[in-house]
Amino acid sequence: MRKPIRDFRDLEIWQRSIRLVKEVYTITKGYPKDELYGLVSQMRRSAVSIPSNIAEGSWRRHDQQACGRKLVFSF
Repeated sequence: MRKPIRDFRDLEIWQRSIRLVKEVYTITKGYPKDELYGLVSQMRRSAVSIPSNIAEGSWRRHDQQACGRKLVFSF
């Protein structure tokens, strides 16, 4: 039996997105220093936006359409 979802941290998609953020940070550590404020920054911000959008959308549960849009926009 599944345990109830109390908040966004219980969502598998949020948990996977957090793992993705950690992977992106690990991978981009090896990028050249001259890319730190260009490509590396963009990749990290993009990865962080996924769980952020999921978390933000989850508190709008009363507005199902807005929640669905957040999930779509996060990917």
